[in-house]
Amino acid sequence: MRVTIAGAGAVGRSVAAELTENGHNVLLIDKDPVAIKHEQVPAAEWLLADACELSSLEEARLESCDVVIASSGDDKVNLVVSLIAKTEFGVPRTVARVNHPSNEWLFNDSWGVDVAVSTPRIMSALVEEAVSIGDVVRLFELRQGHANLVELTLPGDSPYAGSRLSQVTWPADVSLVTILRDGGILTPDPDRALEVGDELLFVTTVEHESEIEQLLSPHSHSSA
Repeated sequence: MRVTIAGAGAVGRSVAAELTENGHNVLLIDKDPVAIKHEQVPAAEWLLADACELSSLEEARLESCDVVIASSGDDKVNLVVSLIAKTEFGVPRTVARVNHPSNEWLFNDSWGVDVAVSTPRIMSALVEEAVSIGDVVRLFELRQGHANLVELTLPGDSPYAGSRLSQVTWPADVSLVTILRDGGILTPDPDRALEVGDELLFVTTVEHESEIEQLLSPHSHSSA
């Protein structure tokens, strides 16, 4: 997979290092010479250029990219890069970093953003996930399909504790992706039984999140 990362700061370099380690071809772009640090990600390509300039992205051959990641510390730059990548170069997948929560509403398909990554939102979700039992916690927004990755920790009073997955009638547009149990990752096989404390990860739409709670944790929400 060929990936271009606009913004070679600490975030961009960290992502590049991870991707190159996994065998992907990565190009880092930044207009600041100080950010060009070949020695930190030697397996990546580097380009000293302004990623908001069409000519720079042409030089980067963005049309050959599978993914463009806009990871600069400037939300305006990340939006412009995402929009150009989508509209001018037809990049299949764009991921944009949201630096300021107040700008999060802008990061959607109107600006060419397929996936918006908001660090404050992720940190809040992780805190909620760590302390919430029986509540759906939204971990990640998948804007392209208007769906979310959500988590629910099965409470002790769940009517489905001990039941096999085949015995659960899931709401429409709800897909159980995996089960986290005792530090392990379990596939959602029909014959697998649910246990109290299981962390269940779902992909679903916003309107069906409450249905997951009502199904798996009705006692906790009976007064709502």
